[in-house]
Amino acid sequence: MRREIVIRPLTTLDEMEEVENLEREIWHIPDLEIMPVHTMHAIQHNGGALLGAFDGDKMVGFVMGMLAVDPERPGPAAARLKMYSNVAGALPAYQGQGIGYRLKLAQRAFALKLGLDLITWTYDPLESLNGRFNFGKLGVICQKYHRNFHGEMAGINAGLPTDRFEVAWHLNSERVRRCVAGTKRPSALNDLLTQGVSLLNQTYFDADNLPIPPSQPRPASGGKALVEIPADFQASKQKNSGLALRWREHTRQLFEELFQNGFIVTDFVTDVGGDGRRRSFYLLTGAG
Repeated sequence: MRREIVIRPLTTLDEMEEVENLEREIWHIPDLEIMPVHTMHAIQHNGGALLGAFDGDKMVGFVMGMLAVDPERPGPAAARLKMYSNVAGALPAYQGQGIGYRLKLAQRAFALKLGLDLITWTYDPLESLNGRFNFGKLGVICQKYHRNFHGEMAGINAGLPTDRFEVAWHLNSERVRRCVAGTKRPSALNDLLTQGVSLLNQTYFDADNLPIPPSQPRPASGGKALVEIPADFQASKQKNSGLALRWREHTRQLFEELFQNGFIVTDFVTDVGGDGRRRSFYLLTGAG
């Protein structure tokens, strides 16, 4: 039986070496792409948040954030400080148990103690589980899309342009407070469609049960819109790399146009249809 998971700061070089091992096991990346101990130590020693999750003496997850400046905020640098969360993860055997959520809450508490009110980070918008976690559980918003943000990468990111959402976690916002308090209700697909929210890219499924994006998405109309993504992008990628690239290019075009027109991603919606298929959607809200 596992003991209670404990979240605490990582301060020793030995603990940071354990983080290196977690990076290899979680993301299957080569040593060349591992964040080394000396980098972690420099960031932690200068005010960064390096936090670990422990099952007894075993480190099973971690999160790291560094002090940064938001270039779009007005005023002097001191007024534009934020935290940039550059990496977070948990061992596969410990995923789906709320450890990532507890690590992010601990990171939020760390940032608030420093007087910060914003944490940003990037992730692949085609990863459904991350979308549900970031928008549904943490309450982030997003209006920034970066093409091939990291360049070529290995491991689970290999083979495709590393396009990324840059999300904003406004730590004191009402949206985030409701998420932390557990009072935010998940959006339901049928309710949104009944309200007239348009689905811009109705997908269909091929003979291998893989989701296929439409060749031409619908234009956005009204104050809200839904964009569908694969419920399991890694499965699609493993079975059909050409289809995975098609999804990348399809959603890149959609999100860039929507963001340019003032839409903001505000929520993530999951639905299981009568056919038993799980489907995943981003909910976008117009600025007006």
